[in-house]
Amino acid sequence: MSGPGFDFTLHIRRLCEDFTARLVPLRHVDLSRVAICSSQTRSASRQGRYATLTPLRFADGKLHTIRRGRQWGIQKVLDADGREMLYILNFYLPRFLDLPFREKLTTVVHELWHISPRFNGDVRRLGVRHYAHGRSKKQYDAEMERLVAEWLRLDPPEELYGFLRDDFRTLHVRHGRIFGRKFSAPKLFRVD
Repeated sequence: MSGPGFDFTLHIRRLCEDFTARLVPLRHVDLSRVAICSSQTRSASRQGRYATLTPLRFADGKLHTIRRGRQWGIQKVLDADGREMLYILNFYLPRFLDLPFREKLTTVVHELWHISPRFNGDVRRLGVRHYAHGRSKKQYDAEMERLVAEWLRLDPPEELYGFLRDDFRTLHVRHGRIFGRKFSAPKLFRVD
């Protein structure tokens, strides 16, 4: 959808591009293979997810996995040009936009950090048991905050992230509407 209004996914993509260009630990991310989208939450409550990263491959970037003795694949997600995506990065509105400014930045970096350093459609695995955030979620969050502080010290242009200073209602009043790309959640399918 286009026209008057605020294109959230365009603005958040530009911000992600800057994060991945300036922050060395995120330079492996090829955003041309990441579908960035938004979803509307059912309520404006602060409870729930703010953003999610969905990998479109299994462990080690494999196309198939075995579960309960059966082989499974995951539905492909293609962009408008037919290029296969390896990840879906989804932001939940208005919940994400109603976070405090610094928390929004940390949430974006948090999700980008989940992308495997091998950029193979799998997530970054920090151990076996607690692979998503490692042994300490508190330590993980502190590292994300450190990366945001580093990024801000590199003096990115305000026009890249200024929209995050506003909450959902303020952006909506200013622009008339907020819109963005949508991607359906991919489905698993049995291969055999």
